[in-house]
Amino acid sequence: MSESLLYFLWQYQYFTTKDLVTTDGEPVQVVHPGFRNLDSGPDFFNARLLINHVEWVGTVEMHIRTSDWLAHRHQDDRAYDNVILHVVWQDDQISTGRRVDRANGTPLPTLEFAPLIDATYLDRYKLLTESVDVIPCAGQFRSVQPLRITSMLDKTMLQRLERKAAGVRAVFEQTNGDWEETAYRLLAINMGFKINAEPMAQLSRAVPLKALLKHRDVLVQAEAMLFGTAGLLNDADTPDDYQTMLQREYRFLAAKYSLADKQVATHAWKWGRLRPANFPTLRLAQLARLVTHHASLFSLFAGTSDASLLMKSLQLTPSDYWHSHYRFGKATEKTVPAIGVTSATTIVINTVVPLLAAYAHHRGQSTFLDRAIDLLEQLPSEKNRLTDGWEELGLSMRTAFDSQAAIELHNEFCTTKKCLSCQIGAWLVRG
Repeated sequence: MSESLLYFLWQYQYFTTKDLVTTDGEPVQVVHPGFRNLDSGPDFFNARLLINHVEWVGTVEMHIRTSDWLAHRHQDDRAYDNVILHVVWQDDQISTGRRVDRANGTPLPTLEFAPLIDATYLDRYKLLTESVDVIPCAGQFRSVQPLRITSMLDKTMLQRLERKAAGVRAVFEQTNGDWEETAYRLLAINMGFKINAEPMAQLSRAVPLKALLKHRDVLVQAEAMLFGTAGLLNDADTPDDYQTMLQREYRFLAAKYSLADKQVATHAWKWGRLRPANFPTLRLAQLARLVTHHASLFSLFAGTSDASLLMKSLQLTPSDYWHSHYRFGKATEKTVPAIGVTSATTIVINTVVPLLAAYAHHRGQSTFLDRAIDLLEQLPSEKNRLTDGWEELGLSMRTAFDSQAAIELHNEFCTTKKCLSCQIGAWLVRG
């Protein structure tokens, strides 16, 4: 038994409601169970009950055992003074010899739940919570109505957008309300592709967009600022002519923009188990090209509704040196590719879409949220172990909307076994 199951059974009234009585023998009738409180304080508010034929309106608190009220020290918390009913799985007041009273000394009405619950609900819940599958309902998933699955995926997609938008708003506040700087920082972070996201974030804070744009006509100077502040200009044992030129440019620009004391620690960059196309050096060269090519990253991201055009705008080739190098001083015989389709798709999903969601909230205009969703529906589904797992269960993965929603469902509900907060799991427990 868990409190989350108690909440579920109480909220949807999945218990015997006929001839209810408190542990003191007073008759109880549930007029309205109240509304789930997701903040601090009692579990349900605005409940309406008839206790001993008297109507009460207030809050309901739920515990596994009656003594949990005292263990949680609710008796000392004035927020619990208006609790009108204490719902517990097991009443242990007699065994513990400790009675739960209101602040005025009168007994708090207590309803023991265990005798009122059909064991079938417990068996179905146990089947989910004790499942060894990564997705707890894997064995039952194909029996769930498609409309219910679609409804849950719509919910998780909106939840994911809101959660990511909150992260964007945090960056926006750090930039003192500058959407251009915010777009640049988000792009830099996501070009780190998780493994180098943190040093990219540090770098984007150290080298402001305004400084790069002042040198947008001279790409080598933008590269010098980024590579130098990233601490990567000493990447080769014997610098070649291009690296030497960047070092010379960086010395001048570091003094001009006070960058020397903001350098990212060289050891912060990760190289192991990365494909050369994901090396930090190449990603920085690509970032320099994107920032200097587009006069306004924010206008590009917020003003483009065609996913294919947006993808093309991201798939730019860096400067000539990086056509034949993945790292300084190490030329490759094959031409180094530009940002690929998969990488560009990832950037749109993790940079552009959250930015649009945050801007929609900021402006109070749903148009930008609609555009974010539309972009996801234009892009192909991501391919990874999570999406593969869902497809094995029969869940269709056609667009990035599908894959993003399924990833959120897995991460925020399945791995934490919040099955009762999931429309799919709740339906399976209800039967």
